[in-house]
Amino acid sequence: MKFTQTMQDAINLQINREMWSANLYLSMSLHFAHEGLSGFASWFHKQYDEEIQHAQDMMKYVLRRGGRVELKAVEAVPTTFGSTLSIVEEAYKHECYVSECIEELVRIAGAEKDMPSQDFFWKYIREQVEEEEVASDLVNKVKMAEDKYLYQLDKELGQRQ
Repeated sequence: MKFTQTMQDAINLQINREMWSANLYLSMSLHFAHEGLSGFASWFHKQYDEEIQHAQDMMKYVLRRGGRVELKAVEAVPTTFGSTLSIVEEAYKHECYVSECIEELVRIAGAEKDMPSQDFFWKYIREQVEEEEVASDLVNKVKMAEDKYLYQLDKELGQRQ
């Protein structure tokens, strides 16, 4: 089972994307903390933690396959944001983008005849279905809450495990 340079390069790119995603969610978390919405801040910080875990998991996978992890500079993320609704809509769009990137990794693994990599990334395909659903649900909750019930929604989000 050969681990090709093409596959290694694609995974290294995804590791960089995961780190960027982590920074994006951390920036959103800090924005909400600044705004006094600690539940939203906590929710987005958990998203940050998940993205870091994904990057680390992918790094370990590359090493297990005998490849080399190449950490590159992570581009800056936004640090100013608009409304709560615009932030959660951006998070949803970002999760859809991540899904596309993971699907592309499975396609590359298929083209490279790298079944272990296909298998490795299928867990992320399944996870992204859930991530998109959760983000879409959050968009709908923020829309329903409008500004009148945002405090209650913030309290609910703070209870996320």
